[in-house]
Amino acid sequence: MFKSSLETLEQFKQVLSELPKDCYSRSCDILSNATIGQHTRHIIELYLCLIKGYELSDVSYDRRERNVQIEENLDYALDSLTYIQEHLEKPNKTIKISYELAGEENCMGSNYFREVMYNLEHTIHHQALIKVGIKHFSTQEIPESFGVAPSTIQYRKVCAQ
Repeated sequence: MFKSSLETLEQFKQVLSELPKDCYSRSCDILSNATIGQHTRHIIELYLCLIKGYELSDVSYDRRERNVQIEENLDYALDSLTYIQEHLEKPNKTIKISYELAGEENCMGSNYFREVMYNLEHTIHHQALIKVGIKHFSTQEIPESFGVAPSTIQYRKVCAQ
């Protein structure tokens, strides 16, 4: 689980570091006018919520920071991804997840490993959207596995045999 998460984040850093300069914070109409930077910020902030909430065993993805610097400054985003890689691997433990639905605060039990997996799947989902944005703006080569779930990659390998 940690290995896949760290490799996915490393690949993400590589793809982002190769972006043409004007792509990262440019609005993309086929992404509902969102930017690659906004999708990147969303990924980073959920991981940061989990890492910062670990000590108190209380995580709320709804109360994330929404740091505009992450979505506008690619170098800052890359540094944030490195921070996540350096602080992600921790022992499993019970975690309380707080969230708001229909104006009401709710809580549910989870654990750290389950939330790391959630963040991995969430990252892959947003990477698929980011891939669409990159292809819209540029001819940058993107790894075939970028934005694709590990189980899908494995399934494709089995089908190819």
